Amino acid sequence: MTTAAGAPVVVGVDGSPHSLEAVEAAATEAALRHRSLRIVHAFIWPPLSMGVAPGVAASPQIFHDEAQRYAAEGLRMAGKVAPDLPATAQVITGPAVRVLLAESHKAHLIVLGDRGRGDFVGLLMGSVAVQVAAHAACPVLVVRGGHRQSGCVVVGIDGSGNSALALEFAVEEASLRGTGLVALHAWNADSLTELNDTLPMTYENWAGDQEERRVLAEALAGICDRYPDVPVRRYVARGSARRLLADWSRTAQLLVVGNRGHGGFAGLLLGSVSQHLIYRADCPTVVVRPAPVGAEPG
Repeated sequence: MTTAAGAPVVVGVDGSPHSLEAVEAAATEAALRHRSLRIVHAFIWPPLSMGVAPGVAASPQIFHDEAQRYAAEGLRMAGKVAPDLPATAQVITGPAVRVLLAESHKAHLIVLGDRGRGDFVGLLMGSVAVQVAAHAACPVLVVRGGHRQSGCVVVGIDGSGNSALALEFAVEEASLRGTGLVALHAWNADSLTELNDTLPMTYENWAGDQEERRVLAEALAGICDRYPDVPVRRYVARGSARRLLADWSRTAQLLVVGNRGHGGFAGLLLGSVSQHLIYRADCPTVVVRPAPVGAEPG
């Protein structure tokens, strides 16, 4: 029996196959974390001038009834995945991004499909998922690529505060899933982290990966003591973090990254690595952001 505790896992549905995959992932996450599941559909009343099929009553109510069916379908899917999971479904009036961002302030995790009903076929990533991942007040899981029961959880580490938050989420996720953790630190000649930015800029400090191994070791300090059940593999490589993490996504259960690292400009809410992965990763990807100032833990 699943016992709900704390803030729920929230999943957005729109009737598309991608959103039903998101419900499946969200129900699994909620059951693992002993939390309830909240299914939401953001609904906008159509213009009165909008046409309907011949023979169908020209009432906007038919669109609202359809929205209710989407929510109910999500609830049925959740019941198949986790029959004992406490779950609710609600249709909320408003644009999808605004509705989901409001939900994020009282959610433990937001789960979304990588594309929705409104996305063009040629787009790899739905605009809703991109905006929610960039602005949400809680971690966002974007469901895409392969869905594997085996494989490790992979987290990108760069020594930043955001990657430290990502590490905490990733190691807990690995523990819940009963799998190992790969902590990957990619570096290049321009690498600078909070753990090495006070060192003198000498050739010795930047000529190899010895210093970068220290960066990763300090980032992981204490993790094995707190999660003795999680085997941790440390991986340090010179090269592109985007490419290396995307390569790992071909065999991983899950990727976890911070929303921005050291390479991001201050004005960007979603860094190049995290944005690349939610477009290109071959497995579900979690983007972890710092909680808003004054927010209570979920």
